[in-house]
Amino acid sequence: MVEQKKKSIFVEGAITPEMIAKSISHHSNKTNIGAHDIFLGQVRADNIDGKIVESIMYTAHSEMAEKIISEIRENAFKNYNLSCLHIYHSIGIVGAGGICLFVFSSSSHRNDAMDSCRFIVEEIKKKLPIFGKEIFEDGKHQWKVNN
Repeated sequence: MVEQKKKSIFVEGAITPEMIAKSISHHSNKTNIGAHDIFLGQVRADNIDGKIVESIMYTAHSEMAEKIISEIRENAFKNYNLSCLHIYHSIGIVGAGGICLFVFSSSSHRNDAMDSCRFIVEEIKKKLPIFGKEIFEDGKHQWKVNN
């Protein structure tokens, strides 16, 4: 038996609309699914002390993040009646307006799809060792703090 390699959650740069559309389109033939919920995290052009965020450079402790996301996925499948679950996060530079997080949950019923999506996003924000360096228009930067 060949061991299947786990797909990484990390995508270099912004998550493209084409990637999101392709992921959605792959589910149209899965007739046991009655609901999907999608969360898209987008980089904001925040004004911080008079300086505008131009982009965020994401870095991560990849090995640890992959282990934690595996646990989050496992808990989501255990606690919600999910048919499918896809999670992607950007690494590298994502400009303001770019998508940096894509969570796509599917279930036979809407409550499980919607509740699991929120659970996953909150767990990612709390637990994943992913770090964002906000880069301002003037080239200066600061480390992002999640609230």
